[in-house]
Amino acid sequence: MKAYGNKESIETAYSLAKAAYAKLDVNTDKAIRAAVDIPISINCWQGDDITGFEGAAGLSGGGILVTGNYPGRARNGDELRKDAEFAFSLIPGKKRFNLHTLYAETGGKQIPRDELEPEHFKDWMIWSKKKKIPLDFNPSFFSHSLADSGYTLSSGNPKISKFWVRHAIASRRIASALGANQGSPSVNNIWIPDGSKDLPADRLSPRLRLRDALDEILALPLDPKTITDTVEAKLFGIGSEAYVVGSHEFYLAYATAKQIRLCLDMGHFHPTETIADKISAALLFVPGLLIHFSRGLRWDSDHVAIYSDDQREVCREILRQKALNRIDLALDFFDGSINRIAAWTIGSRSLRKSLLEALLEPTKLLLAAEKAGKNHERLALMEELKTLPFSAVWDKLCLDARTPVGTDWLQQTDEYEKTVLDKRK
Repeated sequence: MKAYGNKESIETAYSLAKAAYAKLDVNTDKAIRAAVDIPISINCWQGDDITGFEGAAGLSGGGILVTGNYPGRARNGDELRKDAEFAFSLIPGKKRFNLHTLYAETGGKQIPRDELEPEHFKDWMIWSKKKKIPLDFNPSFFSHSLADSGYTLSSGNPKISKFWVRHAIASRRIASALGANQGSPSVNNIWIPDGSKDLPADRLSPRLRLRDALDEILALPLDPKTITDTVEAKLFGIGSEAYVVGSHEFYLAYATAKQIRLCLDMGHFHPTETIADKISAALLFVPGLLIHFSRGLRWDSDHVAIYSDDQREVCREILRQKALNRIDLALDFFDGSINRIAAWTIGSRSLRKSLLEALLEPTKLLLAAEKAGKNHERLALMEELKTLPFSAVWDKLCLDARTPVGTDWLQQTDEYEKTVLDKRK
């Protein structure tokens, strides 16, 4: 395997960092081991701008938008898997891969989305087993003629709503087959774009229809060892600025009533609203959460996740709550304006970095100070952590994981672009 970075200088810096953290009773070796062991579900749709394999020229409808035309997007399953494998080589730690039904491989046949079967994902399952990369799943309620009205599961047209119910049921069956194949549950996340561009006169009826549709979808009994069902809320989308049927309040109540997992997407709330405070509140009532790490700029624009204050606070809160066994972590962004493999790498590494930092927090000391009423001490410790030699611990993690240290991965990405991506122009 290729060696990355200057091993001697990295080890020297790490020994100093290790000693600095030890003064706060933090074991950096243990934190590194824990950080790489946390699975991150990487979003397949960053590799092809959510185009999928149905023959469409690009994404359409559904209140989501991909901008940019950087060359080299994946055009089929083989290219997408190849690109993902290369990105995985640059990303330390355990990984999963997150699919949409748009990525069914049907041998060129036009299969309606409500008739898709696990066999249409057999190549994905073969790849998953061979590479030991578990797969997660999502039904696709966009880029389809029956989504043009802006309403899918909550549509007042029975023909439309029933189609999407059948699609969601088919997606659950596929997710369950993925889970059985890989020997661990596939997270199947339901998100719909339903809503109104301007002020509706009737907010209740679509929500009644959505509730009933979800009840029908989830009525199919599937082995919980193969599938984890989640539902995802949104504040607004393109074409649903005034009203979203599946709001946060709707899905929080629904997930609580049905005791299924709730998805919190970092980009699906007000631009200045963080989801960190929602974690402990929601976990009191739902069995678990799915966190989508994304970055909204001014609106839910799904920019590449970065090592931001919001992301770091979410990771700290997850670790403080000791909730990793009840929370799945996934990336959800799509940027067609930059090298797509670089986007995967930046987003994944930033999340792993945020998790490592959270694991290095002397939480026991913070809690002790808080319990003793010494909030000045708690604040002082939080401030001191900001200047501890964290980067040296991150470099050590990357070195031990046999992945690039620092920006070493950029050169490899450039080489891959020249030898692989440029040939797709």
